Amino acid sequence: MPILKSNARESDHELYSGLIRLHVLHHAAEEPIFGLGMMEELARHGYKISAGTLYPLLARLEAKGYLRSTEERNGKSRRKLYRATAQGRKALTAARSKVRELFHELMEGE
Repeated sequence: MPILKSNARESDHELYSGLIRLHVLHHAAEEPIFGLGMMEELARHGYKISAGTLYPLLARLEAKGYLRSTEERNGKSRRKLYRATAQGRKALTAARSKVRELFHELMEGE
């Protein structure tokens, strides 16, 4: 099941799924996020993710305790907002260290 559509080959999509989750968690730690806004943010970085893929991803991150959602009402419309939990922030801090280490290894030969 492809997570994103980009210039990358179809078989590479699985490699990017973890990056997308980290991207979502990063933004949810900075400020409340919502599905459409996150889809637009990811698209700015070249990740074309559908609502049918993103919303289950958000639900899984919430079920694992990384995100917490609340519902915001604006007139007749409702929007689900997601924020990183303490557990999500802790996981993001640990991931930063791993990503930094990987980045240095990947760029060493450049």
